[in-house]
Amino acid sequence: MKSKRSFILIILFSFILYQCSIYQTMTNLSRLQFKVGNINGFKVNNIDITNKSSLKDFSPTDVLTLTSSFSQGKLPVSFVLNVDAKNPNDGTGGYARTDATLKSFKWRLFIDDTETISGDIDSPVTVPGTGEVTKIPLRINIDLFQFFKNQGFDKVINLALTLGGKNSTTSKITLYATPTVSTIFGDIKYPGELKIIDTQFTN
Repeated sequence: MKSKRSFILIILFSFILYQCSIYQTMTNLSRLQFKVGNINGFKVNNIDITNKSSLKDFSPTDVLTLTSSFSQGKLPVSFVLNVDAKNPNDGTGGYARTDATLKSFKWRLFIDDTETISGDIDSPVTVPGTGEVTKIPLRINIDLFQFFKNQGFDKVINLALTLGGKNSTTSKITLYATPTVSTIFGDIKYPGELKIIDTQFTN
């Protein structure tokens, strides 16, 4: 009888420890923070615009290529959007040091308040529990004409320059993402989307 009680107590104690571990894991995951970082390698119709600030900086040949493409109903752009991720679980403040591996990071991209495309990360990204920023690269391929054709050629080119030109800014970028994090208990998906902007970290 005594051994049966001991067995039950061990089971209960193990269950409590398991529940506490799950709670601690969920708490640590909720502390992950994200922010829109910077944009790299912006190309319009395969023309690098990273050193350009206005339409005047394009060569006549480039302008002809772009206007021809726009008149045909397309203006493809490609770039890398870096999301800054921060994991404050560095072992201080009563929290155990915990590295986080993002197995999935499904996202929806808004440009200038217009929803455009969606996607996911190419491969898992580990965010160390150091409190330092880790870059999550999102490879973007999008046809700006499809979403902004009503604005006209000049405005669409200026939008591209704002995003990826010489004076690049991500102020017109908003990202909605649903991270999935690998843990010892399996993959844990965030219960809802996070709104990620460039002015502050969000969790």
